[in-house]
Amino acid sequence: MAREQTGTAVVTGGAREIAPAIGKLGVMLVGLGAVSTTFIAGVENVRRGRALPIGSLSQMATIRLGKRTEKRAPKIKEFVPLADLKDLVFAAWDPIPDDAYTAAVKAGVLDKHEHLEPIKDFLQNIKPMPAVFDQYYVKRLHGTNVKRGKNKRELADQLREDMRNFKKTAGLDRLVVVWCASTEVFLTPGPAHQSLAAFEKAMEQNDQSIAPSMLYAYAALLENVPFANGAPNLTVDLPVMERLAEERHVPIGGKDFKTGQTMMKSVLAPAFKARMLGLSGWYSTNILGNRDGEVLDDPESFKTKEESKLGLLEHILQPDLYPELYGKVYHKVRINYYPPRGDNKEGWDNIDIFGWLGYPMQIKVDFLCRDSILAAPIVLDLALFFDLASRAGLSGIQEWLSFYFKSPQFAAGLYAEHDLFIQQTKLKNTLRWLMGEEQITHLGIEYYEYAEK
Repeated sequence: MAREQTGTAVVTGGAREIAPAIGKLGVMLVGLGAVSTTFIAGVENVRRGRALPIGSLSQMATIRLGKRTEKRAPKIKEFVPLADLKDLVFAAWDPIPDDAYTAAVKAGVLDKHEHLEPIKDFLQNIKPMPAVFDQYYVKRLHGTNVKRGKNKRELADQLREDMRNFKKTAGLDRLVVVWCASTEVFLTPGPAHQSLAAFEKAMEQNDQSIAPSMLYAYAALLENVPFANGAPNLTVDLPVMERLAEERHVPIGGKDFKTGQTMMKSVLAPAFKARMLGLSGWYSTNILGNRDGEVLDDPESFKTKEESKLGLLEHILQPDLYPELYGKVYHKVRINYYPPRGDNKEGWDNIDIFGWLGYPMQIKVDFLCRDSILAAPIVLDLALFFDLASRAGLSGIQEWLSFYFKSPQFAAGLYAEHDLFIQQTKLKNTLRWLMGEEQITHLGIEYYEYAEK
C-alpha cells in the first residue's frame, strides 16, 4: 500500500488519515520503580545496539497482508507510522526521589554491569518529579517526594503543569502517559465519578473516592494526552473519564498489564473451551518479592488485583452458554509477598479439568517469570500504539489494545474479549484497517477449486 506524507497528514488510502510521527514523543511514567526503569533502560540499550526489543510486537512482530500466496509480511513498525525509538524522551513521577539508575539498581531486575553501568549517565539524568501520593491508597509505601496542595484539584493542576513544562523544555511534539505505579486500594464507581461537575467538586472537597491515579488520568485527558493504565486501579474505566476522553478526542482503554499468570490463563482457557473440555477448578498462587509484592501484601490493594485476575475465566468460558462444562468452576487466586524472590515471580497453577464421560484430569503450571521483563515491552507497545491512535484521530476506548490488559475496557452493551488470540487478531486487523488493507479472516476457501463451484 503506497503511503505519502502531505504536510500534516499521512495519506494511506485507508480508513484513516494518520498524522506523521515527526518529532519527539514524550513518554511520561507514573512510578519509577522496577517496571519503568526496566522499560527505560531496555529502550536505551536497544537504541545503542546493545540488545533486542524481545517481547515487543511493535518492534519485532510481522503482519500478514493479503493472501498467503502473496507472501507479504512486513514488520508492524514498517507497516504503520509508529514513533521511532530514537525519538522517545522519558520523564516520571515517583514519591521516592531516586533517579532512574539508583531505582534500577534497587529494583534488581537488570544486570548492573551489562545493562545499567554502560548507560549510567543517561539513567542518572532521569529524576522523578514529585508525585501525587496518598498513603491511604497504597498502605505499604512511604515517600517524601510528593506534591502539596490545598485540595486534589490543585494537585491535578500541578500534574497538568508538569506535562506542559516537560513538553516545552524537552522540545516534544506529543506526549503519552503510562501508569506503572503500585496498585491502589479497591474502589467502586460512585456519584463523584458520573459527571465532570461531580468529579471536580469531589476533587475540591478532597473526597476519598478520588484516588491519585484518577488525578493523573484527569490531568492527561485535559492536556489531550493518551493515558494507559498498567495497574488494576479504578482510573479511566469511569463514566466521567470515558465521556471526557470522547469529548477531548483522546485515546484510553484497559487496565493492568497482562504479563505472567494471567497471560497463561488467556492461552489455556480458550484451548479448553475450543475442545469442549470441562473445568472444575483453577487454583492460582503467586510468590513475588518486589515493591509490587509488598504493596499487594495489603488486603485492600490485593482486593483490587484479585478482582482483575478473577474476571478473566468467566468471560472466556461463558458459563451461561456452557453450564455443564463451566457452571461450577471454583477459581481461587492468591498472592504471597516473599522478599527473597525479588522481581522473579513464581506463578503456580493447579487446574482440574474433565473430559469424555466426565473423567478428571489435571494440569500443573509453574511459571518462573520475571515480572518487569514481561511488562517492559508492554509499556513500549502501549506508548507507541496509543500515540498512533491519537494521530489517527481515534478517541475514547481503544478495545483493539485489549491484548495488553488483564481487564480490557469496552463500550457499553458489549463484554470484554479475553482470548489472547482473538485479541491479537483484533489488534492486527485494526492496523490493517487503519492502512486500508484487507482484513484477514483465515477462511482460506479461495485457495481450493471447490470454492468456484
